[in-house]
Amino acid sequence: MANVEKYFELVDQSQQQFIETLREVVAIPSVSGDASKRNEVIRMGNWLQARWEALGAVCKRVEPGKQNLDGTELDLPPVILGQYGNDPTKKTVLVYGHYDVQPALLSDGWETDPFTLVEKPDGRLVGRGSTDDKGPVLGWLLCAETHKQAGLELPVNLKFCFEGMEESGSEGLDQVIVDEADKWFRGTDVVCISDNYWLGTNKPCLTHGLRGVSYFHLQVEGPGADLHSGVFGGTVHEPMVDLVHLLAKLVDNKGRIQVPGIYDQVMPVTEEEERTYEGLEFSHAALAKDLKNDVIIHKEERDTLKHRWRFPTLSIHGVEGAFHSSGDKTVIPARVRGKFSLRTVPNMEPAKVSELVTKYLNDEFAKLNSKNTMRVIETHGGRWWYSSPNHPNFVAGAAATEKVYGVKPDLTREGGSIPVTLTFEEALGVNVLLLPMGAADDGAHSINEKLDKRNFIQGIKLLGCYLYEVAQTDLATA
Repeated sequence: MANVEKYFELVDQSQQQFIETLREVVAIPSVSGDASKRNEVIRMGNWLQARWEALGAVCKRVEPGKQNLDGTELDLPPVILGQYGNDPTKKTVLVYGHYDVQPALLSDGWETDPFTLVEKPDGRLVGRGSTDDKGPVLGWLLCAETHKQAGLELPVNLKFCFEGMEESGSEGLDQVIVDEADKWFRGTDVVCISDNYWLGTNKPCLTHGLRGVSYFHLQVEGPGADLHSGVFGGTVHEPMVDLVHLLAKLVDNKGRIQVPGIYDQVMPVTEEEERTYEGLEFSHAALAKDLKNDVIIHKEERDTLKHRWRFPTLSIHGVEGAFHSSGDKTVIPARVRGKFSLRTVPNMEPAKVSELVTKYLNDEFAKLNSKNTMRVIETHGGRWWYSSPNHPNFVAGAAATEKVYGVKPDLTREGGSIPVTLTFEEALGVNVLLLPMGAADDGAHSINEKLDKRNFIQGIKLLGCYLYEVAQTDLATA
């Protein structure tokens, strides 16, 4: 594939230009969860649309509607749909990414201004959104621009879908995908998403599974107002005491979920699956280093990976209504709301999970004989996703990875959730590949988020090479 080699050469020659483009977009603080930054999110969407249109892409801007955020009604950021190339003899690949980012302040502990990309001597490109997901989104754009600069046609027709609300629940996106499934997305052969990470820091991977997430609020309410503990302590049923008791009943300190029946739906581990854990780039030593403390539950690496990827987990996230400021305050809160989530796996169904959790908490609350009231509120019930790594789309991704990096990729699943993956698969009826650019230590959502220069440049090569591989793949064998 002479065109691939020519593409690789031009990518190598354009490295600093690409980094400057990443610097330009990192400087746009497109924080979707901050009402004061909504115009910046929209500005980022405008930037992407303008850049693609300048390249010759046909774009469609979909306005998903309104959102109430912190008491303010806001326009949801646009979903930018596009098509680059329309040759009926070529396959059509749809790529997805998001242009919004998590909040970031220098006072959070960043070493440098989070919205100023800093190139470190060791090759780290530090800045909010560098790896999640502006680097990968730029990767597709820079791939297309590099081909045009070299006088090369892309080997496929490229469609894209870029949203500005992924970090805030992708509000409005599912409906856009369903509405456009037989319109803008018609003719899509496969989907590729680059919005996840390698298992380690040296070896690339392909991801063929994601856990779902069911999120719950557990509310306990008692007196009509907060009370003085010196006057009322020991004389009333305290909502916080009931809540802490119930939260402690959900999961033990070894991570075992205590809800009866929750493991009954879980797909058994097969011998074939057991073999996939051999030779992966993963170690407890590296994990403990990332954690900055060895607090790992399991003795064997494969058990840790199984509990990250293919077993359900339950985590407790916080409490609303309780005193949380510095100093001392002797208050009995009148109403408290605990928050927890379950990560779900094949073959768990969200409705059944909700039923089991709600029944268990109601049963446990009844045992307390409390005069308070308790309510379980499910706020989200996203499903898991699983695909065969033997699908031709994954075979193309593996071939591209081996060509760029010189090694066969690890085949991994993710502990997190990307709900849009399942939406694309079901609405369009095509295979979805997760082809990550970033590494395990990139620190997405954390302070000092980074994308290694190597991963950025090689990742741009990878995305382009994948398009060549999938163009030659017989998808009819799927």
